[in-house]
Amino acid sequence: MKLTPDLIAQSPCYLNALQDRELDLRSHKIPAIENLGVTKDLNDSLDLTDNDIRALSNFPVLYRLKTLLLSNNRISKIDPELLTSYLPNLTTLVLTNNAIAELSDLQGLAGARFLEHLVLLDNPLTKKKYYRLYVIWKLPTVRVLDFTKVARKERQEAKKLFDGKAGPSALAESITATKSTTSTFEPGEGVPLPLKSSVPTLTMSKEDQDKIRAALAKATTLDEISRLERALKEGKIPSDLKGQNQDQNSHSRKKQKLDGGEQEEEEEEEEDTPMA
Repeated sequence: MKLTPDLIAQSPCYLNALQDRELDLRSHKIPAIENLGVTKDLNDSLDLTDNDIRALSNFPVLYRLKTLLLSNNRISKIDPELLTSYLPNLTTLVLTNNAIAELSDLQGLAGARFLEHLVLLDNPLTKKKYYRLYVIWKLPTVRVLDFTKVARKERQEAKKLFDGKAGPSALAESITATKSTTSTFEPGEGVPLPLKSSVPTLTMSKEDQDKIRAALAKATTLDEISRLERALKEGKIPSDLKGQNQDQNSHSRKKQKLDGGEQEEEEEEEEDTPMA
């Protein structure tokens, strides 16, 4: 389900336990962040838990927002200017159970001025060597990481590991240079295909394209959306829509035959009618 202005307007908004104004957008299978400008920056907290978001991007500038809850999504990419340009006053970010794979993928959180609470549990990057120390060094404002308070000893150890004599150490630079190999989803681009696809690109008629777009508009699951977007990109109409085409063509032929038969009968009747 797309994050439309109507969905935002119809979603509950209330004072949470911290007496912050919170907008609840949980469990809508939202694939991408969009249209949040209609909130008019009136919320302290935004709950997008249990959706299908793949990129933490496309936010408008929200000065008031302090808490962002994004557990149980599919996020693998973070806008490099997220906390410096768009959410400058964010203090709490929860990203439990997402798809952030490399420590370098956290570059989008660098430069944060007020981020104090960060949760990255159940992301692939938490299994990397130096994970906790690197995050502590990269994001010095964070006081609580994965629900555990950052100790002074950890800060000192992180500084020894990643601070060089004239900038970041070689270890820090090697981690920063390691890029994620997972394919990332760009909102609006559909599901990415492999770089070398063995599927031939076919020419699809406008009618078939319209049928796929109509099916996309009615799709209710991410798998169905992915399948239809891939078909549109490859130029191949799915077999279930082919069946619809055949049924429609068959119906059209039958109708033509019936119309033709009726016309022949009318002509025969006209011929049999005696002239006055």
